[in-house]
Amino acid sequence: MRFGITQVFPCSYLANHHEQLLVFAEEDTDLALRYSQLIQAGFRRSGEQVYRPHCPQCDACQSVRVLVNAFTPSRSQKRVLGKNRHLRSAVSYQPGEDYYPLYEHYICERHADGSMFPPSRDQFNSFIDCQWKQPVFIEAYDDDKLIAVAVTDMIDDRVRHTGMSALYTFFDPAYGDTSIGTWMILQQLRHAKAMGMDYLYLGYQVDACPKMAYKSRFLPHERFYHNKWHRIDKKTA
Repeated sequence: MRFGITQVFPCSYLANHHEQLLVFAEEDTDLALRYSQLIQAGFRRSGEQVYRPHCPQCDACQSVRVLVNAFTPSRSQKRVLGKNRHLRSAVSYQPGEDYYPLYEHYICERHADGSMFPPSRDQFNSFIDCQWKQPVFIEAYDDDKLIAVAVTDMIDDRVRHTGMSALYTFFDPAYGDTSIGTWMILQQLRHAKAMGMDYLYLGYQVDACPKMAYKSRFLPHERFYHNKWHRIDKKTA
């Protein structure tokens, strides 16, 4: 496989740090299969790009995958399920026309100080569209009202789907106080288990970054460091 290394740029997670990415750069006719192999080696997808942090003096970013069949919700996660028991979730294989207005509202209300503001349809399409990997969408509804969408990849090895990868979730800001982000991960886990999958990949955990702390609360999970997966459960956490 052929890879490239990006230039150094300011770290998105840690102040006064810089980052580099290792990017898959091979023109391959079977990118979907390569993606399945790479995500098991700690890589991640954003749009067409498959990458992994490659910082010479830092290894704070550790890919996390939840063990779907061993996972049990914590007390706080059970409370989130109870608080949102009136909601329902469903899997869709095509994006809906009502996705972008929801996304735009979410970015404007929740991330007006971030790099994704101001939102645009081109920006939205850049991480929804991928020529070689069509994501699926976990939708959340309050009665018939769409309130959240989790953009999700199916990971497979040609024999079966082995897992899901959570790419990005956006939601109606009015539901922010209900821990809707946590609820959406719980729904991804529920659907992954119903489909017989082994893992839910949550992206990168950075222990020193408070906004990433939620990932460590889904146990048991595995973290990728020193080029292998290490199991973390309630005792080791």
